[in-house]
Amino acid sequence: MYNNLINLSMHEDVRAKNIQRCREKGVVLPTFSQMVDPTLVPASIKKTLDETGLWDVNPANLFRVNWHNEPVEKGGEFGGVNYIEVPRVITGTKARILALAGKWFPTGGHKVGATYACLAPALVTGNFDAVRQQAVWPSTGNYCRGGAYNSALLGCSSIAILPEEMSQERFNWLKAIAGEVIATPGCESNVKEIFDKCHELDATRGNSIVIFNQFDQFENYLWHYTVTGAAMLEVLKNLGIEAQNVRGYASSTGSGGTLAAGDKLKDTFPNVKIAACEALQCPTLLRNGFGGHRIEGIGDKHVPWIHNVKNTDMVVAIDDQDCMDVYRLFNEKAGLDYLRNEGVSETDIAHLALYGISGIGNVLAAIKMAKYYEMDENDVVFTVLTDSSIMYTSRLAELDAKQGKFTATDAAKVHAAALLHQGLDNMKELNYYDRLAVHNLKYYTWVEQQGKTYAEINAQWYDRDYWKQLPAFADKIDELIVAFNKEVGLVH
Repeated sequence: MYNNLINLSMHEDVRAKNIQRCREKGVVLPTFSQMVDPTLVPASIKKTLDETGLWDVNPANLFRVNWHNEPVEKGGEFGGVNYIEVPRVITGTKARILALAGKWFPTGGHKVGATYACLAPALVTGNFDAVRQQAVWPSTGNYCRGGAYNSALLGCSSIAILPEEMSQERFNWLKAIAGEVIATPGCESNVKEIFDKCHELDATRGNSIVIFNQFDQFENYLWHYTVTGAAMLEVLKNLGIEAQNVRGYASSTGSGGTLAAGDKLKDTFPNVKIAACEALQCPTLLRNGFGGHRIEGIGDKHVPWIHNVKNTDMVVAIDDQDCMDVYRLFNEKAGLDYLRNEGVSETDIAHLALYGISGIGNVLAAIKMAKYYEMDENDVVFTVLTDSSIMYTSRLAELDAKQGKFTATDAAKVHAAALLHQGLDNMKELNYYDRLAVHNLKYYTWVEQQGKTYAEINAQWYDRDYWKQLPAFADKIDELIVAFNKEVGLVH
């Protein structure tokens, strides 16, 4: 009944225009298979990447939309999955916490993957006209950056939408890449204002735009289930982790997309627990709460349409002050010196630049999860560092002005309080009806405000095949991409 969750209807006239545009711009589209396994990338593309910077506006960088990029700023090809293990001296847990590192994507964040997964099917089916239409990317930060970047590679116009209180680094970069940047009122938590702006654009600009809404497009879910999930499985296999020790996955709720990697883990290891994380200052899942916070990029005050709530085992709320304090610990000289004295290796010190603020929140949630389930030395919790510290450096000066210079004493306090003594407060293990209560929150956003149907919200909960049908779309989209590339005619 719901086999159209991803729109693959064909519009041949527009598709033909997109083929011509890609031919003119030198664009070849990667498949899901190539994003999972970059050894499948054509040799001619790899040769181009040898001379291309990671953030360059070069169509070859579409093939860097994966977790295997060589961790260099220019000229890298592909290697193992980019991940780190968070040192136990930092976490204070017995369990091993592993984290994928999003820094080594083009734009410096993993959201470029979700945007590509939304854009590519629309291109190859003709549901988006790259010549005539603007691509609209509603976001709380990194998603609109990824969307604007992918649009620029195609030479098409884009509109980036994000809250006005997001970091200045995001706005500065977007002004040079996006065709139009719209700052909506409020902070990270003000997602409805983003939706309202989309409705306004839809009403005033009509079919001159296509809105790629990460919160309800299952292509976002599909990319993380297929590509992020596969990256985690590859790491676990290479480390020789036994199935019984793959215990948990923690990720901020965000758009609901990154949580889909947990679904892949759970389909592979049924004993895995999935924790959905949010800010304590806006505890929507934990307490039906609301508010503003400073953990940029995770979205709040609603349950995303593509969040498979039935698979969520736990809700964890993280204090945004803990995230800001740990960000200072990981980036201020006094903090780094303190961690060295505590025995953190120089390799792990260098890795601290891989943690953005939301990534820190994910790690704190993983710590709480490991403690709650009393995991031992053999157990593993996976999480994601969605972007890196470079996205937030302006926050350091702001924090200095508000809280004073960060000292060695501050470093000791932060390590003890925000990391080693992260407790079991502000978290909840969900039973069947707790999950149903969270799922039911979708009604107010998606049925009342955004036009979804009563029948489909019930299907998400009661139809056992609703979520299970999604992974098969990756192969269908790959077939369409291969045929499209063949007609573009740039790679043989």
